Amino acid sequence: MTGRIRIPKAPALAAIAAAAVLLQGCSNGGELSASAERGRKIYQNVCIACHNNDPNRDGTIGPANAGSSLALLEAKVIHGTYPPGYTPKRETHAMPVFAYLEKDLPDLAAYLDEVQQPGAR
Repeated sequence: MTGRIRIPKAPALAAIAAAAVLLQGCSNGGELSASAERGRKIYQNVCIACHNNDPNRDGTIGPANAGSSLALLEAKVIHGTYPPGYTPKRETHAMPVFAYLEKDLPDLAAYLDEVQQPGAR
């Protein structure tokens, strides 16, 4: 015996594949545009308190929001309203206004657009 530990190849390869899938993170191969990367940081710092870490999934309080338009973000985040003709996913009015994010909304919209998975909405 050489003192080396032998790891079966199949489980090791499965673990590596699972880690790669988890690290990918986005439907576009895990690479975000510069604008979307700035938006990701905003989302991680502000939005995941209520929305899911994965914008394609419902959060504990807030609904899935991947693919949300800039118009929706402006109405909801800045004014606490909805754009004309928009049907809310939930009837609650729990989301606070984050007026200080107004200049950052294009980046947040870019992130939510780039991470949207086909069929997730």
